[in-house]
Amino acid sequence: MPEFVLAGISSKKHIGLQLYSLRDEIAQDLEGSLEKIAAIGYKNVEAASYSNGMFYGLKPADFRKLVEKYGMKAISSHATFKDSEIAVAVNAHREAGIPYIVWPWIGTEERTTIDNYKTLAEKFNTIGMICRENDLNFGYHNHDFEFYPIEGKIPYDLLLESTDPAYVFMQIDLYWIVYAGKDPIALFEKYPGRFALWHVKDMAAGKSKKMTEVGSGVIDYKTLFEYASVSGMKEFFVEQDEIEGDGFESLKKSFNFLNNNI
Repeated sequence: MPEFVLAGISSKKHIGLQLYSLRDEIAQDLEGSLEKIAAIGYKNVEAASYSNGMFYGLKPADFRKLVEKYGMKAISSHATFKDSEIAVAVNAHREAGIPYIVWPWIGTEERTTIDNYKTLAEKFNTIGMICRENDLNFGYHNHDFEFYPIEGKIPYDLLLESTDPAYVFMQIDLYWIVYAGKDPIALFEKYPGRFALWHVKDMAAGKSKKMTEVGSGVIDYKTLFEYASVSGMKEFFVEQDEIEGDGFESLKKSFNFLNNNI
């Protein structure tokens, strides 16, 4: 166990939620959903609907105002954009008061070769440099495919080794790491300080490996959070892409576990 266990970890009063978890509910009623999220106890949110300078169809200042109306802060945002749209994206996130921009996905055609990943690393360094110049942070969110070898190389290792830590952080999705058969703690120790944001969701026991509420599955989150400072974690977000039953009740279970156990 590291000597500086839990140093710098976010207060458990500031548990975050990735809004993608409630995408259907939010599509029906954004404000009502935010009100319910705040009532559960979440203090931070990560947006999942940025497009053309807008968040969930709202101007950045209006989205910020709506989130803050319910005592929460928008800390991070999943966003993709063309090279020609970088300035618009940067300005929108600054206006919304969102300090972290996360590239959430790599399309299949962009990840067939190691050269693809080298090109992406260069792209991420460029975007990250622009973000830093504007007092923002830029990072990449993993799934499982980055951990399967291509041409004898693990793509995730390449991304970590080819991006500049001064400009690019990693948002580590702990479910997908475990799904791919990898050990998150080994990654934290191999690349300390690189994982500023975490995605937290659990994995049900059995062959299905289906997503489940934090504390209800096989991922040992109590131990993982002991390595928060080693990883460089600044903020974390509950995210559950697939929910059975009531979404708000499901996310309440995850919140309660984290609030009581970390």
